[in-house]
Amino acid sequence: MTDLTHVTIYTDGACSGNPGPGAYAAVLLFGDKRMELAQGFRNTTNNRMELLGVISALEQLKRPCKVTLYSDSQYVVDAVTKRWVYGWQKKGWRKADNKPALNVDLWQRLLPLLAYHTVDFKWVRGHNNNLENERCDQLAVAATQGGGLLVDEGYQKQTAVAV
Repeated sequence: MTDLTHVTIYTDGACSGNPGPGAYAAVLLFGDKRMELAQGFRNTTNNRMELLGVISALEQLKRPCKVTLYSDSQYVVDAVTKRWVYGWQKKGWRKADNKPALNVDLWQRLLPLLAYHTVDFKWVRGHNNNLENERCDQLAVAATQGGGLLVDEGYQKQTAVAV
């Protein structure tokens, strides 16, 4: 078996209001290579942006990799490491309390990526002087305030169903 390439990823999501304008950001580190990603959206939620940061970063990897992924989102980290998301999926995207799981479109994008890569999720406290987490926050906030904000189609559909 070939050793997998190791990539370190930091991700963050930001939202001005919740819901409101938001953005995700990611920093990918591999050897001496560095990639930064960020994209803003007109109307979304913080949890959606946290998830989209993870998804967008993992989608950059073109072959299976061993990934150490740092996120300050307990929602994302706990859902994966405590395997809640797999239970939601098994129950037809319903949570333990039988309420519908949120952000199903994004969880459905993430799960195949987690099957393709070997991902070790690590929770990091936000705004706690972690250099790369702080950089992700700066990128996400800037993308939220920048031009060219996209429409978060999944959020629009989720909201329309809930009404």
